[in-house]
Amino acid sequence: VGLHNCGFWRPKSLLDAARFTLSFNSRHRKTHQDSRALWKHEAVQKYLETLSKEYQQVIHLLNADSINDFEQRTLRRRCADLSPIAAAFQEIKEAEREVQELEAMCRELDSRDEKQLLELALEEKETLDKKINMLCRKLFQLLVPKEKYDRSHVILEVTAGRTTGGDICQQFTKEMFEMYQNYADYKHWTFDIVNYMPAEIGGLHHATAHISGDDVYRHLKYEGGTHRVQRIPETGLSSRMQRIHTGTMSVIVLPQPEEVDVKVDPKDLRIDTFRAKGAGGQHVNKTDSAVRIVHLPTGLAVECQQERSQQMNKEIALRTLRAKLYQQIIEKQLSQEQSARKLQLGTRAQSERIRTYNFTQDRVTDHRISYDARNIKEILSGKEALDKLINRLLEFAEIEAVTEYLENLQALEGGGC
Repeated sequence: VGLHNCGFWRPKSLLDAARFTLSFNSRHRKTHQDSRALWKHEAVQKYLETLSKEYQQVIHLLNADSINDFEQRTLRRRCADLSPIAAAFQEIKEAEREVQELEAMCRELDSRDEKQLLELALEEKETLDKKINMLCRKLFQLLVPKEKYDRSHVILEVTAGRTTGGDICQQFTKEMFEMYQNYADYKHWTFDIVNYMPAEIGGLHHATAHISGDDVYRHLKYEGGTHRVQRIPETGLSSRMQRIHTGTMSVIVLPQPEEVDVKVDPKDLRIDTFRAKGAGGQHVNKTDSAVRIVHLPTGLAVECQQERSQQMNKEIALRTLRAKLYQQIIEKQLSQEQSARKLQLGTRAQSERIRTYNFTQDRVTDHRISYDARNIKEILSGKEALDKLINRLLEFAEIEAVTEYLENLQALEGGGC
């Protein structure tokens, strides 16, 4: 697999070690399949068998005396990559054997005296099925190459869009911003508001927050895009306007690695100060503490009114500007990595409509994976229901990545020394 005739070990990535004909069809992938369904595919089984055999071969070679220090280091790295995959693969196989034994036993337990034993067997089978589903998800997470910025903190921006009537966009934007704030609390992240521009009647025009914690970008990277709301405004409209209104708001999620090395020439900046707006603090509307910075070459503009100190707001705004400039650099890399998955998971572009929140039908629809979730209030609370939806997206992305890489294996050329 990785050891060629001349005896030199050439490491390969986890998703390019096997070569066989695949029967996946992109037309069939338009509909969502879960990890368990993908696990059962013959091509996946063959691929995992190949990795498992390679793992055994690596272990054997590591115990041999004929390899030099360089080959030993390479083998140890490969062993570390393959070990959790081989372990999960064998664990799923063992659990499936236990399920088969239970199913065979259940077919024989049909008398009344054995009813209690049958119930216990069915409970055990249900537990094993859940375990297999969890292991399949874990296995594909191990297989999928991690995105470079998955562990990064993020800058989250929300902006109200246009509406067919009323002020539902501003209200919805406020609800969405609070949803992400609650989700950050649910995930034990830190949520720092950088900029907050409220609407006159209680909604929100625009807001920016810095979110830090474990794997923030990994969980929020598919939230970027246009979110649509459909609802009947509660107040402020005449009787003839009491109908379903459609509005939008946009979300931008920018990864912010700890070290963002982007040089900004002070000559390229226009810095304005103004009085802060928003809730709380005696300094609000009394001092010119808020800062707006415009990057003249690109037209990018950022604002910060989080702190009482103008200097601190300037530093935060500069950090945000660097992150936005850095985003322009990494967007090309991200688009290249996901070029084959755009149709399934979208481009993460601000203009792309990704989700609809239909209040009259109490339904949230994610258009990228054709998935409907009920109970909008639970989702907007930013807790378990939202986490379930986000994990559904992540699982779909993992499956798409594994499928895409496996499909490409047949096109790889055979290697030699």
